[in-house]
Amino acid sequence: MSQPSPKPLSGVRVLDLSRILAGPLAAMWMADLGAEVIKVERPGNGDETRRWGPPFVGGESAYFLSVNRGKLGMALDFASPADRRVLDRLVRESDVLVHNFLPETAAKLELGYDRLRELNPRLVYTSVAGFPPGPYRDEPGFDALIQALGGLMAITGEGDRPVKVGVAIVDVLTAWAALAGTLGALFVRERTGEGQAVEATLAECSAAALVNQSQAFLLTGEEPHRLATAHPHIVPYQAFPTADGLLMVAVGTDAQFRALCEAVGRPNLASDPRFATNPDRVKHREALIAILTEVFGARPRAEWTARLKEAGIPAGPVNTLRELFGDRGLVGRLLVEVEHPTAGKYTSVGCPVSGAWPPSPLPPPRLGEHTDEVLRRLGIGD
Repeated sequence: MSQPSPKPLSGVRVLDLSRILAGPLAAMWMADLGAEVIKVERPGNGDETRRWGPPFVGGESAYFLSVNRGKLGMALDFASPADRRVLDRLVRESDVLVHNFLPETAAKLELGYDRLRELNPRLVYTSVAGFPPGPYRDEPGFDALIQALGGLMAITGEGDRPVKVGVAIVDVLTAWAALAGTLGALFVRERTGEGQAVEATLAECSAAALVNQSQAFLLTGEEPHRLATAHPHIVPYQAFPTADGLLMVAVGTDAQFRALCEAVGRPNLASDPRFATNPDRVKHREALIAILTEVFGARPRAEWTARLKEAGIPAGPVNTLRELFGDRGLVGRLLVEVEHPTAGKYTSVGCPVSGAWPPSPLPPPRLGEHTDEVLRRLGIGD
């Protein structure tokens, strides 16, 4: 029987000094990709998300548990000379360092890249910041604020009512950027033998995520409209109320639109000059959506889902989380069972990249849980 291939980051040690979401999530995904990740927190309080709740289970917040699986935990006081010597030794022994200190805080703590590069020239130094160099550089960046500043709330919501995405999506996007930058830097290090600094900022990740919306604005100067579940450039591409729930319909081509018209019993719509092509349908959006809303409201969601899928039209229910996580066809490869000393056995979600499967089952550390173990493993201290 062949042995499983090693994970991409097997043998890589990551020193995670970050807090909250973007940095910890990127570091957790590195653990799923095979890295040994050591999370360092302040004694006494630790990561702020340990207190973000409810819910709390076994004294642990769901928030903290969500982004710190797969890590060993240490508690070090950066104001203590002895602990700073330990931290410097960890820097020398690590391949990657992840942090999200404000630039002035990193400088005050003597954790800037220039100093740490002297300790370890091969170090990949990954920092997560709120803002790029400029007038906002030293301001803290929080997801909801960046969604507002960074354009997402300009396109999310309906009419003149902006809403934020229901998860800290900018933090998640920034975690992906930090992970990608780190992997790229490790790849370069294989060729050059030298590490480098990697930075991902929330503001830039939010702006970059606007993709087609930002390009349309930069070409025309026209502000986009908030369209709830609808698409600015494709019609019909939105959720419709059915007799018993919301149905998402994603018609991306003219051929799919013709198939939709047949499936809903309205073949005449495909030959209507107002709806013949996608630009026509975008122009006459309100008329078409009114017709389809009436059609879809007459039958149950499951019936429409089956009928549209049979016709080759992307469609499905607007799921609750219970429905999502009850469907192994959607999330089966992502889920991992974790056994935590106080929270007990629970299910968590891993990195959605095949090289990370199966995700690390190591439970998120209690504050300082592995300090002595890591010191012994690295031969640090008494």
